[in-house]
Amino acid sequence: MLTDAPVAPAGLFGFINPSGLYDPSANGYSHVAVVRLPARVIHIAGQGGETADGALSPRFEVQVAQALDNLTLALASAGASLADVAKLTVLVVDHDQDRLGILSDQIGRRWPVGRAPTCTLIPVPRLALDGMLFEIEATAYTA
Repeated sequence: MLTDAPVAPAGLFGFINPSGLYDPSANGYSHVAVVRLPARVIHIAGQGGETADGALSPRFEVQVAQALDNLTLALASAGASLADVAKLTVLVVDHDQDRLGILSDQIGRRWPVGRAPTCTLIPVPRLALDGMLFEIEATAYTA
């Protein structure tokens, strides 16, 4: 959905996908997030796909789902939710179109159309832990 106006109900922030840029919704993000201040800013450190006991699946899609679950839990600890996220940074080992499709599908399941946060995806050769294939960090805003 391309629009030059914020796509969000009145609140702390809205998203814009300018008509002069390609439609990013298929890839699970928005081009622009506009935050109205004052707001409480919440920074979530990179969340990987490990479970609470430290187990890490060798499957990329499992790590993405677990990392998003971990992100949801981290946000909740600060009184926030995925709906409060304006900016994501994603790190992917061995990035390709298949992995982008998996990520886009998971984003689409967790954020409604027109409300996907801005996102920068960075392909990397390796992450902090052996076997770690995915990491996601977030910036959220609440009242």
